[in-house]
Amino acid sequence: MEFALSDDQRMFQSSVKGYLDAASALEQVRQVADGDTQLSETITNGLTELGVGQILIPEPFDGLGLGVLDAALIQEELGAAVAPAAYLASALAVIGIDIGGTETQKAEWLPKIASGDVRFGVAIAERVGAREGAGVLTETGCATGKSLFAMETQNATHVILVDTDGCLQVASLEDVKRVPHSTIDRTRDLAALEFNATPVMSLDGESRAGLAADKMVQVGRLLLAADTLGAAQTMLDKAVAYAIERKQFNRVIGSFQSVKHLCAEMAAHLEPARALVWHAAHAYDQNMDDAAMMACLAKSHLAEIGTFIARTATEVHGGMGFTDLVGLHYWFKRIGANRQLLGGPEKVREDAAKLQGWA
Repeated sequence: MEFALSDDQRMFQSSVKGYLDAASALEQVRQVADGDTQLSETITNGLTELGVGQILIPEPFDGLGLGVLDAALIQEELGAAVAPAAYLASALAVIGIDIGGTETQKAEWLPKIASGDVRFGVAIAERVGAREGAGVLTETGCATGKSLFAMETQNATHVILVDTDGCLQVASLEDVKRVPHSTIDRTRDLAALEFNATPVMSLDGESRAGLAADKMVQVGRLLLAADTLGAAQTMLDKAVAYAIERKQFNRVIGSFQSVKHLCAEMAAHLEPARALVWHAAHAYDQNMDDAAMMACLAKSHLAEIGTFIARTATEVHGGMGFTDLVGLHYWFKRIGANRQLLGGPEKVREDAAKLQGWA
């Protein structure tokens, strides 16, 4: 039995990589980080034209009917290019609607997401852990409260939020006050959303409260792990390329034993992590009993491995690693932000322990 990607998966991933190599080169990333939101929108629209928004949508609703593993491969390329594009929230919105929505709601929203006519942000951080003063209460079809670290809401038309009862609600962003977060990762859109008797539509009934939200968190952790995987691979590749080019004492630094060890150690840590992410995504697609635990392990492990590679790759570059000319800091900060979104490694390992009955 061959445990590897299919030809179709490799081809789709290669197509996305080719697009991002041109549309999200380092110069474009710098422009977005400096505030060019229109360029971010252009990159996102290009991904939509490639069909990435249709991956998780079932075929009856104009989607491709593929799995989370396919979505993870796309997210890996987004991390590798540190692309300032909206994809993660849209994928999570599809999961939430597909699991929590009625057939009527699926027919209403999923084809619009597939075509790009509607774009969703997501506000589910409170399902992982709410800071003081955060949380959204829903009563009689209206939401009141605040949700922090909402993802990809800047150019979205709607948002899916989780309320204090664990139920998913859909709101139009026209009715929501949005306050952008300033974070270390300026390639990703995060914001606080304030609801004041905002009309909402419930996606899941009392009997399913929390199920769809938990699945969104699970897939979100998987995709963040894949994003870190891609970013870490790029940092490793850049470190190796620099080591075989930079000279000291009339020798390339890659010929020094210490530099060889640094690069080899990064590669040895990263390659097994790729298998972990793929298996976790496969476990979700196959509805395995340990799927939620594997998502936790993938997220927490990649957070640690990504941090190690980000630091070590910067060290290989020496002083140049801290300059904007090389631009390593964009990947470094992306990995740092991924580490904390939807739970830091300590919190996620605690969740894994609870799933196994150890805590």
